[in-house]
Parts: sequence; C-alpha cells; structure tokens
Amino acid sequence: MLDEIKKAVKKTVGRKKAAQLVEVARDSIGVDYGEYAARFKIQQLMEELELITSQLEELEVEMAEALKKTEVSEYLLSITGMGVVSLATCLGELGDPLRFEDARQMSRLAGYNLIEDSSGKNKSGTCISKRGRKNLRSVLYQISLTMVATNKEMRQLYDYLKTREDNPLKKMQALVVVSKKVLTLIFTLSKKKAYYEPELVFGSYRKSQLQAA
Repeated sequence: MLDEIKKAVKKTVGRKKAAQLVEVARDSIGVDYGEYAARFKIQQLMEELELITSQLEELEVEMAEALKKTEVSEYLLSITGMGVVSLATCLGELGDPLRFEDARQMSRLAGYNLIEDSSGKNKSGTCISKRGRKNLRSVLYQISLTMVATNKEMRQLYDYLKTREDNPLKKMQALVVVSKKVLTLIFTLSKKKAYYEPELVFGSYRKSQLQAA
C-alpha cells in the first residue's frame, strides 16, 4: 500500500495512515452486492442493441426493395452522397418526383419558398416560409450535410455561398440553398431518367461564379 501511495503523491505517508486508508476502504468501496444486477442490466442492453441493429438492417433492406419499385431510384442513387435510407425517407415525404411540373413545386412543398421577413413596420429582408412539410425539410437538411461532406460539387457551392463578397450566407442559409439544389437534382434526373454527372450539376452562370471565387 505504501509503495503505491509513493507513486501517486510526493508527500510522505506513514504506515499508520496507510493502515487507516485500508480500513476505511474496506467499508466504503469494493462492495459487490450490485454486481449481479449490473451484469444483468448490461446483458439486457447488449441484447436490445443487437435487436435494434437487426431491425435497422431489415428496414434498410425493405427500403431498398421499395425504391426498386420506383422508376427513378437507380438514377437518384447515382448522386454522390445519396444513400438508400436518406433517399427512401425523402421520397416518402416528397412523393413521386414525376408528379411535379418543376423543382420549384418541390421547394414550395418543403416550405423553401421565400417570403418577406417583417414584424409590424420593420422589414429585415426575406426568409423561407416554412409553410410546408417539416419532416421533408428535416431529411433534406440531413442530406445536405452529407452532400457537403462527400459531394465535391455541393461542397464547392456551399463554400462559395458562405464566402462570396456580395451577400455571403450563414451556415444554415447555405444549407437551405444546397437542399434546394438537391431537390433540383432529384427533379431533373427523374424527368430525364439520367445518371448523375458532376460536370452538368451547374449551369454556365453558376460555373462562372464558382470559378471566379
């Protein structure tokens, strides 16, 4: 005991003090009456985790099968950063992309259309209306985060929007623009039944902006 104390503290500790510590420890720590309960609880949690993991895997398989029934899943899954779960969740909220006439309708459904941000006589610009499907905006937000991290084109757009000299956007504002771009990709690829091609993501005007940044 003294040897271990000397390793931990510089102050000299005598044999009597060490004996007192041992005596106090005998009654204050090291009790084992809860050991069985703790082991049982850990075992239950591990079994619960295995069950949840198995259920998630089964759910992902079901989502993949449901996507195959659509006419557009193979094209949309070609988008860099788009996964089975995120796409299935998005289409579950959005519905069939082929039913829309343009990408703006998708944006309005999500509540991304711009409105005047005003309070009484005060006007401070514009903001998104949020008069749409909250769950759709939520999944688009998650998709946009993934896209910014894994998709070169979306990252380039995101960085440009936050750092441009004229009206730079805040993080959340830039992610909204990325989300709207994701909707545009979903609409365009679905209508054209085309695979994702990085060089066609942006039009000539946006390309010139990104190149000049």
